Amino acid sequence: MKVLVIGGAGYIGSHVVKALMKAGHTVTVFDNLASGLRQNLFPQNEFIHGDILNPQQLDAAFAKKFDAFVHLAASKAAGESMIVPEKYSTNNITGTLNIMNAAVKNGCLNMVFSSSAAVFGAPQYLPIDEKHPQDPENYYGYTKLDIEHFMAWYDKLKGLKFAALRYFNAAGYDPEGELTGLEQNPANLLPVIMEVACGMRKKLNIFGNDYETRDGTCIRDYVHVSDLADAHVKALEYITKNKKSLTVNLGSETGITVTEMLDAARRITGKPIPADYVDRRPGDPACLYATSAYARETLKWVPKYSDIDTLIDSTWKAYQANMNKGK
Repeated sequence: MKVLVIGGAGYIGSHVVKALMKAGHTVTVFDNLASGLRQNLFPQNEFIHGDILNPQQLDAAFAKKFDAFVHLAASKAAGESMIVPEKYSTNNITGTLNIMNAAVKNGCLNMVFSSSAAVFGAPQYLPIDEKHPQDPENYYGYTKLDIEHFMAWYDKLKGLKFAALRYFNAAGYDPEGELTGLEQNPANLLPVIMEVACGMRKKLNIFGNDYETRDGTCIRDYVHVSDLADAHVKALEYITKNKKSLTVNLGSETGITVTEMLDAARRITGKPIPADYVDRRPGDPACLYATSAYARETLKWVPKYSDIDTLIDSTWKAYQANMNKGK
């Protein structure tokens, strides 16, 4: 298939591009390079430098006639979304509607969307499944849920088939070491740990150690980015083959505590990684993790790289590759 990957120069997007190519698809990347990196682009793919807030650029891209597209171009910092909701309204909601309108206009009716487990809000039960009530606690999560509703309507009205993939924390890097472009201004736990290990930050702050978990620190769901990329490919092939839309959770089903991640990172990197326990952050639930039973059933998706050692080792190698470049 000919596939347009919007946001394909980004962290997750570049891994999705690689997985699509491995599966034999022809990929074109559309990205404004605001957070994506040129080093994440593959020379064999066409690259369109464009912005999802420019309907003319999207229309020109989709006029090249694609069988399907993948949308990974949303703003994604939950905390920031509560401070500048305007940015998230414009980029996530308006930008996505621009994409969908251009796609429908040009007859591209298969869409894979990078949604989020943030659509659920605080867990009412664990693990979180697809039927869990949706009550986002941040504006970022609300925009993702809103987009899911738009896609459902475009399916009914325009025949746009979609796969909404809800995942928590993408982590890790390409196990083959081909993709090493680091996220800019990361806020997630593992990149922050790596920045401390590399000397880019002085220490790690751990927000609370008095939660009702196995070691007192929060439990979060981490899925290796290459496993997520594989799910995007499987979801695309599912909706094009079955001509029906799909919404699935992608999770590790167990979760990793902050202390477990830190201890494993110290062991694998051989670095001391200083850390302090500080006060809890308001609104942080003790545990967040999803079940992937439905994804296993429908997509035959089984994560290969989402164990803690592979998550950390592949990330450490990417950071080391970037540090060595700077020498």
